[in-house]
Amino acid sequence: MPHASNSTAFPHPRFARRTVVQAGAIGLLGLSQSQRNALCAADGDNHPATAKSCIYIFLSGGLAQHESFDLKPQAPAEVRGEFQPIATATPGIEISEHLPRLAQRSDDWALLRSLTHPTNDHTLGHYLMLTGRSVAAPGYSGERKTASSDWPSIASVVGDALPARCQNLPRSIVLPERLVHWSGGVIPGAYGGQMGRKRDPFFVEASPYGNPFWRGAYPEYTFPNESKKPPSSPDARVYQAPEISLAPGLTAGRLVDRVALLREIDRQRIALEQSASLLRYDEHRDSVVSLLADPSVRQAFDVTRADDATQERYGRNSFGWSLLMAFRLVSAGVNMVQVNLGSNETWDTHGDAFPRLKDKLLPPTDRALCALLDDLKAHGLLDGTLIVMAGEFGRTPKISTLADSYFGAGRDHWGAVQSVFFAGGGIRGGNVVGASDAIGGYPSRDAQRPENMAATIYHALGIPHTAVWHDDVDRPNSIYHGEPIHELLA
Repeated sequence: MPHASNSTAFPHPRFARRTVVQAGAIGLLGLSQSQRNALCAADGDNHPATAKSCIYIFLSGGLAQHESFDLKPQAPAEVRGEFQPIATATPGIEISEHLPRLAQRSDDWALLRSLTHPTNDHTLGHYLMLTGRSVAAPGYSGERKTASSDWPSIASVVGDALPARCQNLPRSIVLPERLVHWSGGVIPGAYGGQMGRKRDPFFVEASPYGNPFWRGAYPEYTFPNESKKPPSSPDARVYQAPEISLAPGLTAGRLVDRVALLREIDRQRIALEQSASLLRYDEHRDSVVSLLADPSVRQAFDVTRADDATQERYGRNSFGWSLLMAFRLVSAGVNMVQVNLGSNETWDTHGDAFPRLKDKLLPPTDRALCALLDDLKAHGLLDGTLIVMAGEFGRTPKISTLADSYFGAGRDHWGAVQSVFFAGGGIRGGNVVGASDAIGGYPSRDAQRPENMAATIYHALGIPHTAVWHDDVDRPNSIYHGEPIHELLA
């Protein structure tokens, strides 16, 4: 893998805040964005980073807290569901019986059981949890499309705020696919928004095609959106890394030939435009050269041809391959990797929830997430890699059945409370912060907002609390809108 710097602290000179404001008024000419952010940090605000990278695992559709990390075995039958809690390696912490590998590794992770926000809507829920905000930006329409008025995503903020640790790769990457609704609309919240499209994360679309009415970790764990109305054709999605390779006869040594280089980049555009965003290629041509010339970078994306033992540990499916790619990318020096485990709202378990979670969703997640933890730990990277796993909301306390679409019961959307998983990167393992009430419906202790989750990420990465980003007309905008959840931190 390419060499990654050992320093991820957010360096900045010592300036009084008034001086910073005055400097901003006349324009900080000639400085890079990271230097400008540094100047906009108040004197004495710098704090040491506990993480060099962040992996944000997003469970599109909404993880059921009752079936995963916040079981309620003493609740009435219409609330507690079918799953039983099991003990973890940490006394006093219990999780679902269908997460046995995670239970064995509880000393490495922590739970927040009291995150809350005000919506039960999928699209707005995505928006809030991907941007780290509790209220949509002015002008938000609720439509499934991106807008320049959107709040910037957490991935965009991190990609902009931190200096690159690896010049061969983008600072912020989203994989293995964009979050696209079954109707074809793009879910907002994962983009640069008010920061501008140039600061979108780099999107690697490893499966840009497929019938959106199939869900799950293909090809091993697929299931139809509606059990009673399955698609007429089988799930034909194929996990494919973007083609990043040199044309025959064009060796790394020939990249000094400008004409040959430009011809090669044009050839790559044709293949890449279906599998990755081109914005960073257009903006940073040097990065294109690095991607083409560095075989170790290409190997980071080529997860489906990993050795058999590795694929067995992660799982030969979209969840396993995606978390393996995330491991390789943070190992190579990428600052931020957002992993969407299941586009098309895979975790939206309105019906047949218990067999789907038991057989299709929790097993590949348990396997792949534990393989990620094990590999990071074995390579000495877990302490420097923050892992956060959340969905757009939790699920209702009361079980219900949509008889027209499903054979069995499930739970509906519920923004009032969800459980969020944290590991590595300064997190105190074997730890539970906050609690929900007796039926898992509302926070009963230490309620936290998306702003606090985002602030925890920024804080762990060493971004100063007073750091800002600048929009296209040079107006400063605060990065922090909440306080880090200090109870999670070591």
